[in-house]
Amino acid sequence: MIAALYAVTTLVFAPISSGPIQVRISEALTVLPMFTPAAIPGLFVGCIVANIFTSGIGIYDVIFGSLATLVAAYLSYKMPNRYLVPLPPVIVNAVVVGLVLHFGMQAPLLYTMLTVGIGELIACYILGLPLIYLLEKYSRKLFIRK
Repeated sequence: MIAALYAVTTLVFAPISSGPIQVRISEALTVLPMFTPAAIPGLFVGCIVANIFTSGIGIYDVIFGSLATLVAAYLSYKMPNRYLVPLPPVIVNAVVVGLVLHFGMQAPLLYTMLTVGIGELIACYILGLPLIYLLEKYSRKLFIRK
C-alpha cells in the first residue's frame, strides 16, 4: 500500500516531482517509518516505481535516488523524536539526488543540492510533520483495540 501510494502520488504530481527544482509531495510519506518499520521497503519500492516513470535522468536516478530513499527511511525509523524524523530524507536526498542531477544534467552541484534540499524541507516538514501529528492523533482510534 505504501509503495503504491508513494508511486501514484509522485506520478500525479509528476511536473514538480523531478528535476533540479522539485517538491516531491510523496516524500511526506517518509515519516511513516516512525510508526512501522514495514514502511521502509514500501517507500523504497514506491520510489523505484516512481523513478522509472518520472526520471529524466534514467537508470542512475532509479538506482541512486531510490537507494537514497531507502537509507533516509531507515534513518527516519531510528530518529528519537518526531521533530527529527523528517530530517534524514532532507539531508540524504539533498546530497544524493543533488549529485545525481549534477552528473546527469550537468547542473551546478551546490544549486541542485540546495533546490532539492528546499523541496525536501517543504515535503518532509511542511507536509510530513503534520502527517505525523494526524497519524498520532487518529492511529490510536484506528489501530488500538480497547
